[in-house]
Amino acid sequence: QVADTGPGIAPENLERIFQEFEQVAGSEGTGLGLPISRKLARLLGGELVVESEIGEGSTFVLRLPGSAG
Repeated sequence: QVADTGPGIAPENLERIFQEFEQVAGSEGTGLGLPISRKLARLLGGELVVESEIGEGSTFVLRLPGSAG
């Protein structure tokens, strides 16, 4: 997991940030990093999720299945 103490992400933007070429106000980049990361996680049978509180920051968690045996 990766956490920050930034401004946080508004609840209405939590899923939007995982859409290609979407950015929230004040962000930089192409808007591809999070969508690609989530797609890769899902291809591996996992998930990339975010929890965020305005004024508190955000936490991104990558969950992948463990290896069998």
